[in-house]
Amino acid sequence: MAMMEARKSLDWITLVLAICLFISPWVIGFTAAMVPAWNAWIVGVLLGALALAMFSVFAEWEEWVSLVLGLWLIVSPWLLGFKADTNIMTTHVALGVLVVVASAWAVWDFRHPHAHA
Repeated sequence: MAMMEARKSLDWITLVLAICLFISPWVIGFTAAMVPAWNAWIVGVLLGALALAMFSVFAEWEEWVSLVLGLWLIVSPWLLGFKADTNIMTTHVALGVLVVVASAWAVWDFRHPHAHA
C-alpha cells in the first residue's frame, strides 16, 4: 500500500510539472518564440496525459516515456536552437531534470518493491 501511495505522489508531481511546462510560455513570456513555446505545449500535454493515465493503471513503460520526455526537455534548447535565451533554456532544463528525477524514482520504486517493506 505504501508503494502505491508513493507512486500516486510521483504521478501528482509529474502532472504538476506538466501543467507548469504547459503554462510556462505565458508565465515566462515566450509565446512569441514559436519553437520553444510549441515544444513546451506539446511535451506538457504528453506528460499530462501520461500522468493522468498512470492514475488509473500503473505501467512501467509510461514512466520510461516520461523519463525520455524529461531528457528531451533537457537537450531541446540545444537541438532546437533556443539555448541563447537563458530564461527559456533554464525553464526547459529545470523542468526536464525534475521530470527525469520523478520518473526515475518511480521506475526505481517499481523495480525495488522490497524497499517499502
